[in-house]
Parts: sequence; structure tokens; C-alpha cells
Amino acid sequence: MMFMNFRRIRKCLCLQVVATLFVLSVVMVCWEQLDNNIVSHAKSYTYRYLVNSYGFLNKSFTISRQDAERLSSHRYLINHEGKCAGRDVLLLLFVKTSPENVERRRSIRSTWGNETYIRQELSAHVKVVFALGIHQDPQRRESTQQALLAEDRKYHDLVQQDFTDTFHNLTIKLLQQFRWAHAYCGHARFLMSADDDIFVHMPNLVRYLREMDQRGVRDFWVGRVHRGAPPNRHKDSKYYVPYEMYQWSSYPDYTAGAGYVVSGDVASKIYRASLTLNSTLYIDDVFMGICANVMGVSPQEHVFFSGEGKAPYHPCIFGKMITSHGHVNDIHDLWKVATSLKVQKISGGLLGRLYCTVVRVALLCKPYYVDTYPCKSAFL
Repeated sequence: MMFMNFRRIRKCLCLQVVATLFVLSVVMVCWEQLDNNIVSHAKSYTYRYLVNSYGFLNKSFTISRQDAERLSSHRYLINHEGKCAGRDVLLLLFVKTSPENVERRRSIRSTWGNETYIRQELSAHVKVVFALGIHQDPQRRESTQQALLAEDRKYHDLVQQDFTDTFHNLTIKLLQQFRWAHAYCGHARFLMSADDDIFVHMPNLVRYLREMDQRGVRDFWVGRVHRGAPPNRHKDSKYYVPYEMYQWSSYPDYTAGAGYVVSGDVASKIYRASLTLNSTLYIDDVFMGICANVMGVSPQEHVFFSGEGKAPYHPCIFGKMITSHGHVNDIHDLWKVATSLKVQKISGGLLGRLYCTVVRVALLCKPYYVDTYPCKSAFL
């Protein structure tokens, strides 16, 4: 009897040892991923909320004005200096695009970026400008450039500088926008930066900015805010940032680069900050956060600016939507249904508001992470 118990105990111990070894093996194999998702974020949030100071950025990123100019000075190949001249501009809207994305620009011009529609239907002056560099493939550069010149002769809305249009030059494109705004459209009351694969619900955006303008807002910067985000240290990621470029555990707060809005005074502050900051950090929305931090500006969360995901397709979503990310082939259909008068009818009145609250809870309050609108937006 004792012999049988001893064998059973030995068997249990062996199973425990094997299970422990298996768990340790899994942890060792997956440690890099665990470190990325748990340890790095823990360090980042600890740094942000305990240290809670990014004053070091002022010193570590500050360079001479001459060096900053050398890093970001690029010649204009296409420009429209009089785009905003003599006009009361509510919004200067920069669309970050690449030379080859012709169809995306055409879709935007015929939907949410149509200046004639905005002026006639919304009674607002919004100037839409496409910001880009030169084609990254030298063999295609000349033919693409000729096509861009022909496109601009037709639409008069391209602003191009002679930097190579790649992911790692996005910070140069950010500087292109704010420096062009300072030089040629400094009187615009708001500035928006947007990717060419997002959808902007222009009626909702214009209505919102008019309300903010009537309040006389200053230090205004809204979008999807990233707080306490850690640098990506994985060399196989396009967002990889080496320690030599940024050695701290946490970025200052910033908004997702897909789409955000700043007031005119903030645009001016970002421009001034960029004149003496090292712009070699190629994560453009993070660099924007560094510029704003230096100038004492903090981003504000707006729940209807999406992150990296698409907003759900439903009239109860469209009624509040400002931006939605990841739209290329569906942009015309979305524009048609999102701006339809039926949207207001569905969500109007007490019953309509109650119905839409229930629908938004079902669509947005998921048990897993969805990078569109947060659950709290269902109740607004």
C-alpha cells in the first residue's frame, strides 16, 4: 500500500516538474513578446505617472537653429503661396499622401475634401492641401513627377518638397505642414493633419470647430491620445526606435497621426518649437508630442477621433463621427450614407437617442480591445 502511494507521489512530482519546465520554456520563447506587451508598458506607465516630467526633452532634443534648418530645409517643387490669401479660413486641412496615391486623392476631392461642397453646403472656408515628397523609386521618379504636375495643374492643391517620400521621412512631412501653414496660412483658425486613408465627417467636424471657435479656445489639440506609450524596441518593426535615438522608457503624450486638429496658436507654437529641435526621430506623431511638450501644450482626448481602426458602419455612429481610419475603396459609399439626412432622423428625439445609445453600446463596448471609439462614447 505504501509502495503504491510512493509511486503515485513520484508520478505527481514528475508531472509537476514537466509542467514547470514546459511553462518556463514557453516563457523563455515568448519573453520578448511578453516584455513588449507587459514589461515595457509597465516601465512606461511607471515613468509617466511617478516621474511625470519630460523636462529633459527640452535639453536633449534642442539643437542650434542652423542645425535644425539643415535637417528640415527642403526646396518646394510644387507650391501654392496664395491658397489662403485674402480669405477667412476656418480650417487648413493637410492630407499626408504619397506621390503614387492618385486614386486616394481623387476620392477625397470628390467626397469629404471637396472645398466647393464645404463652402456651399456648410458655409465654411476650408482649405485642403495634399502634402507629399518625391517618389522613393528613382526609376519611376521622373514619370511620376510629370503626372503630379499635370494633376496639380488641374486641381491646384498639391504642396511638394524635394525629400524622398518614405515612412522614415514622415517627420519631415510634419515639418512641411507646419512651416507651410506659418508661411502662407497663418491666419487659419484651426489646422488639421490627416492620412489619406481616413474618412472625415466634414459636417460634424465643421460644426464642432465652429463651437470651439465661438468659445475662443486656445492651446487646443484634439485627437486619439496615446498616454505613457513606450518606444518600440523590436528591430523587425517599422516603428522601431533605437536607444540612441530615444533612450527613455516613455514618450510624452501625443495624438495618433491618422488625424488630429490644433488651434492656430498651437500651430504657431509647434512651428516655433521645430526651429530648434532635432527632427531625426522619424515617428512623426511622437515628434509632434515632443514639440508640444516643449511649448507646454497637452493633447485632449476626443472620443470620436478613431485610432488605427474603422468605426462601425451604422447611422447611430455616423451622427457623432469625426474621423474613421482605414478607408480607401469604400470612401464614396461611406460619404453617401454618413451624410444622409436619414442619419439625423434615426437618432433624433428621445426614442431615437435611446435607441442609438443601445446600438452604440453593442457596437463599441466590446470585451476585447477595439481601436476605434471607446465605450464611453456610446453614452454621449
